[in-house]
Amino acid sequence: MSLEKVLAERKDKIIYKDGDTVIKLFGSSYPKSDILNEALNHARVEETGLPIPSIRAVSVIDGKWAITIDYIEGRTLEEIMIDDPDNFEKYLEQMVDLQLMVHTKRSPLLNNIKDKMKRKISSLDDGEIDDMTRYELNTRLESMSRHNKVCHGDFNPSNIIVSSDGSCHIIDWSHATQGNASADAARTYLLFALKDKAKADIYLDIFCRKSNIAKQYVQGWLPIVAASQLVKKNPEEEKFLKSWIDVIDYQ
Repeated sequence: MSLEKVLAERKDKIIYKDGDTVIKLFGSSYPKSDILNEALNHARVEETGLPIPSIRAVSVIDGKWAITIDYIEGRTLEEIMIDDPDNFEKYLEQMVDLQLMVHTKRSPLLNNIKDKMKRKISSLDDGEIDDMTRYELNTRLESMSRHNKVCHGDFNPSNIIVSSDGSCHIIDWSHATQGNASADAARTYLLFALKDKAKADIYLDIFCRKSNIAKQYVQGWLPIVAASQLVKKNPEEEKFLKSWIDVIDYQ
């Protein structure tokens, strides 16, 4: 096997291009169950007919687990937005249309987003959130409607590949769940806000207009989603996420 090019490198995984495929090679300490669950999530979403690369194989390479999918030739929407900032809102409209298409799909065997977030929030220790905050978050989460829409869980311009013919392909389904579209939108909002709150606000305006969902409803998910992301224990994001937990009025 000839791994032609490293496309991305993370602490616990390296993503290579290999001919007409992409190989995600996981670190030796990465839990096998998480890798197999990611492959299963991808396969289930693929069956919905959404424009995503097909999964080719789950294998072991040099003693490490790997997931192989189709390689999609193109550029990320994030790269296009950076190169053409004057048309940022136009690209954002296209991105939201794609996200709303995801939300029209159903995949009943995916984990439910409310259950996943409850597990994450409950796993946080006292150094991350106090008992009262945990109680308030879980109470709010329980009050949210339980839907069954496919949710990407990490929907942002870097996870959209635009081919030369203009077609869009969505990648990285490791966080896929089924549930409330507003929770998925809240996650996207926070991803934008990490870099630029003004752009995050534009995204939310467009999402709420196109989906006919009240902005306050999406905002109601923000502290829940922010808290659920604390389990990643990313020091670069911790202060930012905690600020979103603190600023929301629970009343």
